Amino acid sequence: MTDTTTLVVAGAGLAGVRACEAARRKGFEGAIVLIGEEPALPYDRPPLSKQMLTAPPGSVEVQLRPRSVLEDELNIQVRTGVRAIGLDTGSRVLQTSEGEVEYDELIIATGAAARKLPEAREFSGVLALRTIEDARRLRGHLVEDTRVVVVGAGFIGSEIASAASKLGLRVTIVEAASAPLVRSLGAEVGALCTALHRAHGTDLRLGTTITAVRARLGAEPDGLGRYPVAAVELSDGSLVEADVIVAGIGAVPATEWLQTAGVRLHEHDGGILCDANLAALGHNGRPIPHVWAAGDVVHWPNPLFERTMRLEHWTSAAEQGAAAAANALVQPADRRPYSTVPYFWSDWYDTRIQFVGVPQAEEVVVQHLLDERGGMVALYRAGERLVGALTIGRPDLIMKYRRLVASAASFAEGVDLHAGAVA
Repeated sequence: MTDTTTLVVAGAGLAGVRACEAARRKGFEGAIVLIGEEPALPYDRPPLSKQMLTAPPGSVEVQLRPRSVLEDELNIQVRTGVRAIGLDTGSRVLQTSEGEVEYDELIIATGAAARKLPEAREFSGVLALRTIEDARRLRGHLVEDTRVVVVGAGFIGSEIASAASKLGLRVTIVEAASAPLVRSLGAEVGALCTALHRAHGTDLRLGTTITAVRARLGAEPDGLGRYPVAAVELSDGSLVEADVIVAGIGAVPATEWLQTAGVRLHEHDGGILCDANLAALGHNGRPIPHVWAAGDVVHWPNPLFERTMRLEHWTSAAEQGAAAAANALVQPADRRPYSTVPYFWSDWYDTRIQFVGVPQAEEVVVQHLLDERGGMVALYRAGERLVGALTIGRPDLIMKYRRLVASAASFAEGVDLHAGAVA
């Protein structure tokens, strides 16, 4: 253990909370300050799109830990409603909306913000889903006879569409690509996801984009000067009626406040470039002393796949928070590189989709399971190695595949596992 007396964690999401918990678990007795921009106590994000949109308001518990656990049991100073606005790494000072906070070790876990639809800034009823307030706002719009247009058929967009469909609403998804998830998981999986949407009656418009938004005729603007939505015009010339438009077009790392801090940011998305130990890098390419990062903001070299990654998944956020804290609080010789087999899941129309590994492959083999449980499996091959696996409707298999990928198992072993599942 180092002589650290104050650990500051900027970002009160899953990665931030796991960092604090890991520090205490490892015996750190100094001060821990957890700073979060949102007024709410730290909460879990997956239920926002998986349960909150269909459940009665207030019926889904999303809080990660009660205040009594955070403050009394773990002795964490929790500061909600406080925004990180700057960083002086030389003086070890985090600048916030409520003043300066000194640190001995700092973990940046400020997450990501949802991308907006620039075509729809002048309209009300145009929403995104990232925060608990976003989820409450969207749930309030999903009432009887509402016509919902979701932009983007990725995981968040598809979960929103699934929830609206479950409520009996008319749902249209507008997706610029040729199929859902085709860019991230390949054409084979995209075809499976297309079939899943259409089997549940969702109007899936592929290879199209929104070119214009139409306002409701004769409607008055709201207090912000925005007009209610009536329809969207698409690039194929069609018109889709809409009362609500929801953007599911990804998220951007929340790192604007680090622009002048000397932290090296990714040239495309602004994420924090880190070394394998999750130490933040400076512009000189070397680790910045006493500054670490975890969660959605991080680009780091994953030793298991020998490539740099940025993951926006629950599992990696939890793991990275704990790993960053562990490395921050020990001597340099005791630090350990963070490696993982990426894992994520998504629920569409009561069907669970799960993926482990990486999708960069020379071949993707889709295999339908033939036993009475149904389901599908897609296996990803690079050379002779199994590098990824996707299951639809077979949650009992996915962790077995994750262990195979972690052990650099052969593709043949992955095929054998599938064969055993249908034997």
